Amino acid sequence: MEYIISSLAGFIIRLIESTGYWGVFFLMTIESALIPMPSEVTMPFAGYLVSTGRMNLHVLSFVGASANLFGSVLAYWLGWWGQERLVRHFVRRYGRFLLLSEREYDHAEKWFRRHGDSIVFFSRVLPGVRTFISLPAGVAKMHFGFFCIFTFFGSLIWSYFLAWVGFVLGSNWSAIEIYYRRFEHIIFALIAALVIFVIIKKIRR
Repeated sequence: MEYIISSLAGFIIRLIESTGYWGVFFLMTIESALIPMPSEVTMPFAGYLVSTGRMNLHVLSFVGASANLFGSVLAYWLGWWGQERLVRHFVRRYGRFLLLSEREYDHAEKWFRRHGDSIVFFSRVLPGVRTFISLPAGVAKMHFGFFCIFTFFGSLIWSYFLAWVGFVLGSNWSAIEIYYRRFEHIIFALIAALVIFVIIKKIRR
């Protein structure tokens, strides 16, 4: 795993050094299109390039947020298109093996529609979760305009923060990745604990 992460970081660095803002746009688009491309490497390294005068902090952050929006829209429409064709069909056929009924799926979808704005916005500053949140937003058919607004501004905050940290740390920009990896592990551990709790509760019922 360490080798994979190191190789991926090397690819990100080389791409940004050779293509500049276009490389950042490509990498941040990929990250929001359901492919776990670590923005915790992309934006801090680009922020380091800001400190050397090769990039502008404001332009960089705007490019990062715009790319996140573009990739998120692709994932959103995949969820929208696949809601009946894939997701609901899967729940009908195999949901019982996951202890998930179609009625519970409908309740979850309605809940996401009711609270989707805040979920989409705040998930944009959570490592790991931000990569996949657009898919359930599309499945729940969240209002597309609101989805774009909250996605862009949440991503803008994230992009500014990571780029600014890279700018401040300079050549030590990679130090931030360690802390975000730990934070990401905590988030996934909490999600796993919640899933296990729900499963145990359903089995007892």
